Amino acid sequence: MALNKVEICGVNTSKLPLLKQEEKDALFERIEQGDKEARERYIKGNLRLVLSVIQRFSGNGENADDLFQVGCIGLIKAIDNFDRSLDVKFSTYAVPMIIGEVRRYLRDNNSIRVSRSLRDVAYKAIYAKEMLLKKNDREPTVDEIAKEIGMKKEEVVYALDAIASPVSLYEPVYQEGGDTLYIMDQVSDKKNKEENWVENISLKEAMKKLSEREYNIIKLRFFEGKTQTEVADEISISQAQVSRLEKAALKSMRNFLS
Repeated sequence: MALNKVEICGVNTSKLPLLKQEEKDALFERIEQGDKEARERYIKGNLRLVLSVIQRFSGNGENADDLFQVGCIGLIKAIDNFDRSLDVKFSTYAVPMIIGEVRRYLRDNNSIRVSRSLRDVAYKAIYAKEMLLKKNDREPTVDEIAKEIGMKKEEVVYALDAIASPVSLYEPVYQEGGDTLYIMDQVSDKKNKEENWVENISLKEAMKKLSEREYNIIKLRFFEGKTQTEVADEISISQAQVSRLEKAALKSMRNFLS
């Protein structure tokens, strides 16, 4: 995939605009009021984000133009669904959506074909899941999804597994200021609760050496199983700051324990 070429889909990537934060905020206010011109400018101002995402798929032999177009679809979906009241950076919200769109495209064009009927069940389940999530403001259960589309739970699980692509937990999702957000940082661990390993006295002592903020981050991340994004929302700092503080805290604890 020739991602180093200057022109992709007729777009001169070397001349793509780069919006400042003030410009983004002003444009989004207009977008929320239905301004189509502002929406177009916002899309063009974030095409570099699409380029950065599709570069991660450079080893699969896909055409760069195709991936760029698919990535743009993900970008547009992100713009249309972004809620500024959540106090999350647009890029943090958009990158997983762009990646998801590209993965769906690659999955559908995979040489290992999944039957059309199975894909149809999976897509119905995905649509139902998104609808139920918006309706109930919580993640729906498999039973609820199955009931919504009139299928057995086992059939839904099988269909979703069939179209899923395996991915490493250490695959980068987003990078900001030298700090990389990995898939594992977005995965909650509900089993890794405090009672399972708080008995370790050495660990307790190591945590006492941390600052109050570092202590809270380690507690929320590893004792309560929260993602870096969830921690960032709870203590009102950016995900990148959570990542830096978490790394520093773990390093400090390792030095103490060694």
